[in-house]
Amino acid sequence: MISIHPPPQPTDLSDVRVANRAVVLRHVRLHAPCSRADIAAHTGLNKATVSSLVTELIERRLLRETGLTENRVGRPATMLVLDGEPYAGLGLQIGDDELVVVAADLGGNRLLTWRRAFPAPTVAPEETVHALAALTRRAVTRVTGQGRGVLGLTVGVPGLVGTDGLVPLAPALGWRDVPLAAELRRALREPGFPVGVDTDANLAVLAEQRHGAYAGTADLVHLTGGTALGAGTVSGGRLLRGGRGFAGEIGHVPLDPAGPVCACGRRGCLAALTGVDAVIRRVLPDAERDGPVTDYLPEVDRILTLAHAGDDTVLTGLAEVGRWLGHGVSILANLIDPQVVVVGGHLAALAPWLLPAARAELSARTLAPDACRLEASTLGSAATALGGATAALATVEAGRLPVG
Repeated sequence: MISIHPPPQPTDLSDVRVANRAVVLRHVRLHAPCSRADIAAHTGLNKATVSSLVTELIERRLLRETGLTENRVGRPATMLVLDGEPYAGLGLQIGDDELVVVAADLGGNRLLTWRRAFPAPTVAPEETVHALAALTRRAVTRVTGQGRGVLGLTVGVPGLVGTDGLVPLAPALGWRDVPLAAELRRALREPGFPVGVDTDANLAVLAEQRHGAYAGTADLVHLTGGTALGAGTVSGGRLLRGGRGFAGEIGHVPLDPAGPVCACGRRGCLAALTGVDAVIRRVLPDAERDGPVTDYLPEVDRILTLAHAGDDTVLTGLAEVGRWLGHGVSILANLIDPQVVVVGGHLAALAPWLLPAARAELSARTLAPDACRLEASTLGSAATALGGATAALATVEAGRLPVG
């Protein structure tokens, strides 16, 4: 399990109860359906404590009894699963050509997934904040109309994010020193729930570690797609943030000094070689005939169609992009030794043609005898927003009961 925030440090009896709640919720999330006896046996908590906590969590509708019983000798046991039906978390992501909102419950079930076409790189940050607020209000109306309370909102940004919700730099958006969390709270007129901001890669790897094909993997990287490539990294079960929260900017590691100019101003960065705009320019020479591409999905669909048809130019171009991708992933493999690297966005969509060359390059450039696995994400293009919704539920997962 990723530690989104530092776990509660027990200093008095109330803190001990908070920590124990978190232990119970985590065990049920990972092992449901399970019984009270299972929880006591596997967590080390005594049966009386478990019984008291489970009763409290059922009353607050965070757990529920399923009525199922274990196949075992002796008295049948009532089984428990996560409930959390009255609550939801919201996640937003700022993409190259769209905004996405996801609402999810404690079990990771998506309650809604909405997209809005939006050219964030070409508009002022204030306009983006206004659009995010409008999308949030619609989602809150839908969720509360279902009788649920919103516990929090987290926004994923393709750039650097400080611990205070400030975005000091997001080259793909043209942003500098944007106080996104504060501005969004103001636009929402100080909502009655927390508003947080994190990098799109950090939130995507949170979703991956909780809900993806490699859920539970202790050493995992999610490499985002789009024009900016970020690496969300879980190492030893913990999110790797770095000293100031700026870790993961693999997209701006230069690989080719003679390569194309990147949005950050340098040449030959991984993002400039494998970002969605770079892929389109490489394999669709006519794409910018009528001006710069601002809506990437139709062009990616064209590439998919041509690749399926065996177009030589497209296949050659994708293999070249795949080799650069493998080169970039090899840096991650040599530095942090992940078990699995999953790629998202357009990299996942084009994975059948990118990953064979990428894996070969990764193997050739990795010092360890067996390179890490390199796979396509199965979460789709809303992984960051799903991770944002999951992060918004972190307070409850840490054992703090919802207010009210």
